[in-house]
Amino acid sequence: MGVKPAIGRKSNKNPPIFSHEFVIQNHADIVSCAVMVFLVGLMVQSTSPIASLFISLHHNVSGVEPTREAPKGEPFLYEAGWKDSCAVFFYSLVCIVMHAILQEYFLDKISKKFHLSKSRLSALNESGQLVVFHLLTLLWGGDAILREGFIFNISQLWDEYPNHPMSFLLKLWWIVQAAYWIHTVPELYFQRVKKDEWAGRIRHAAGAFAFVFAAYFLKFQRVGVCLVVLHSLAEFVTHCYRLTTTLRVEREDFIEKLLGLVNGTVFVGVRLCSLVLGVLTFYFGLAGAAPLLLRVAALSVLVSFQVYLMFNFISEVINKRQGSRQQAQSKPKKEKKEKSKKEKVKKDKALVEESDLPEVDQNTNKTMRQRQPSAKAK
Repeated sequence: MGVKPAIGRKSNKNPPIFSHEFVIQNHADIVSCAVMVFLVGLMVQSTSPIASLFISLHHNVSGVEPTREAPKGEPFLYEAGWKDSCAVFFYSLVCIVMHAILQEYFLDKISKKFHLSKSRLSALNESGQLVVFHLLTLLWGGDAILREGFIFNISQLWDEYPNHPMSFLLKLWWIVQAAYWIHTVPELYFQRVKKDEWAGRIRHAAGAFAFVFAAYFLKFQRVGVCLVVLHSLAEFVTHCYRLTTTLRVEREDFIEKLLGLVNGTVFVGVRLCSLVLGVLTFYFGLAGAAPLLLRVAALSVLVSFQVYLMFNFISEVINKRQGSRQQAQSKPKKEKKEKSKKEKVKKDKALVEESDLPEVDQNTNKTMRQRQPSAKAK
């Protein structure tokens, strides 16, 4: 007779190949193999042109081929083009692999250590990934702004528009931005995100990708990188604050209130700086250089987006304060109810004990209780 498995013990059988569970468990390895195919194809002479279409950056306008060494002091310059879509596809695969590495080696270990609930686990996974992405965007984009000299000479944001070639690092930065927001859509399936959260995250990814696409192909890369870096600063602080509140189980303390104040200050400051930069660039700087309709449309979208973010932020703060006030008001009521219940229980016990006494003692206790109010009145 065969030995039956113990009750409650799961079998160690692997899921069927090409099943949903198999793809979810091994999606990082599958995508890694696809990335390796492109890299190996780059080394083979017959497939090198096709592989380089996905891996290398194209639309070079510096007059020097990327395979050769550029003249001293003259970096490679690029512009936007249709071949960038191939690079976006390849680097979106790279983003999936990096997402899986961060999830497995960092976020999963943190969740096991803190034993989080499902809602807190979802917040940890989302904010943990976005903290790393916005930090990378902030550092990489800030370095590009410093190298290009935009922060010291702000007129470069609109001078010689639309002839705005990009350096290698700046173009790769824009490619990675588009690739990241594209990769977030299949990650909803790979990370087993709840169906009710899909709509909000897809809208977020679609809005971010639309901004990146418009700024990149409408030749607003210079002002666009400044706006994205500012936005990433606010998002980085916001998700750091969210991670802190997710991992802290205790009640509100001084540290959490301080982080909330820093989050609100940075958020409002970034919104104001973005509006000032947008008005300065689209209304004054690009006057006469860009079509009026394009300038008005770009400025309107920017202002509407900042107002929308501010409205959501203020609504969230108001709802949070109202919730804390309701909790504070409900606590005394609960304490009063508990006290009244305890007093009632004590009175009932006293009456039960008194009923067990002889009739003479019960009459004596009644007369004593009747005399106490009259003594207090005197």
